Amino acid sequence: MEERLQRWKESIRTPDEGARAAARRQWDSIAKPLGSLGALEKLILDIAALTGTPQVDISRRAVVVCCADNGVVAEGVTQTGQEVTARMAGEMVKMNSSVCKMAQAAHADVLPVDLGMVRRVEGVLDRHVMDGTGDIARRPAMTRDQALDAVSVGVELVKELKDKGYRLLVSGEMGIGNTTTSSALVAALLNLPAETVTGRGAGLSDAGLQRKIWAIERAITVNRPDPKDILDVLSKLGGLDICGMAGLFIGGAMEGVPVVIDGFISAVAALIAQRLCPGADAAMLPSHCSEEPAAKRVLTILNKNPIIFANMRLGEGTGGVCLLPLLDMALAVYGGNATFDAVGIDAYRPQGGKGC
Repeated sequence: MEERLQRWKESIRTPDEGARAAARRQWDSIAKPLGSLGALEKLILDIAALTGTPQVDISRRAVVVCCADNGVVAEGVTQTGQEVTARMAGEMVKMNSSVCKMAQAAHADVLPVDLGMVRRVEGVLDRHVMDGTGDIARRPAMTRDQALDAVSVGVELVKELKDKGYRLLVSGEMGIGNTTTSSALVAALLNLPAETVTGRGAGLSDAGLQRKIWAIERAITVNRPDPKDILDVLSKLGGLDICGMAGLFIGGAMEGVPVVIDGFISAVAALIAQRLCPGADAAMLPSHCSEEPAAKRVLTILNKNPIIFANMRLGEGTGGVCLLPLLDMALAVYGGNATFDAVGIDAYRPQGGKGC
C-alpha cells in the first residue's frame, strides 16, 4: 500500500517554468494592457506550466463524476434517501442531469463512474470498490486499503482519459450524504468545531443541520482519526467519491492534465490529494466558491483563488463546468488576438504594481 503512494509521489511532475515564461511572453505581446484579464491569464499560465508547453489546448474535456453511497445517511443528515445516488447516476447516463445540460453548453463530455454505489446502474463506468461506506457515526467508513483503492481509480482514470485525447478534466461527484463526510474530514484535518464547517447541504432544516453536526462530532469521537495520518482520516471519515476525486488531482499532476476543482466536496478532495502527494496542487484549477461554510477556508489553504462567486451548491461538477467558457474566451484572446507589432503600436511595459 505505502509503495503505491510513494510511486505516485515520485511521479508528480514539476511545473515547467520555461513554458510558463513563454506563455507570459505570449500574453504580454497581445495588444491589451498587461495582465488585464487578471485571473484568467494566470490560469492559462498554470496550464502551460503543468502541460509543459505554451501551446495550450483544452479543446477536448470531460466531467468525471465520482458516484458512491455514504452510510452516514442512516443518521438523518440528508433530505433524500440513498437511492437518489443511483437514480441521478442513471440520469447522467441519459445526459439528463444538471451537469449534463451545462456540459453540453460548454462542449464537455460527462463520465459517471461507480466507485461504491449500493445499486449498480447500467451505462455507468464500473470501478466499484465496495457497496457504499459504513456509517461514520458508528464505525469507520472503510479500510485503508479500500480508501487507497478508490484513490487509485481516479489516478488511473486520468491516464486512460489522456490516452483517449482528453486534455482537461472537471471533478464531479454524486453521493447523497457527501457534504457530511466532507465536513467531517475538514473538522478532523483542521481541528475545527463541526458546527463551524458544516452547512445545510441540499437544504436541511434547522433540526436536520443539528443532526448533521451531531453525526460529525460523534464520528470523530468514535473513530479517533489521526490528523497526521491522511489515509487514517480519509478511511475513517471520508467517502469513496472523495477518494476518487482526490485520485483525479493526483493523476492530473502525474500526467500533466489540469483538473478543475468544483465546489466544497471537490475542494476537500483536492486538500486530501495535496496532503497525500505534495505537489498535486499544480494540476488544480479553481472554479467557484461554494456556499458551504468551509469552502473558502479550504481553497485558501490550497492557495487557490476561485473566480466565480455565484452562491452555487448544486454539485455534480456544475460549478467546475462554468469555468470552461471563461477559459475558452481567455484562449481566444491568447491564441488569436492581434499583437502590438501587428497593430503598429508600442508595447506596454511593466511599471510596478501587482500583475499575474
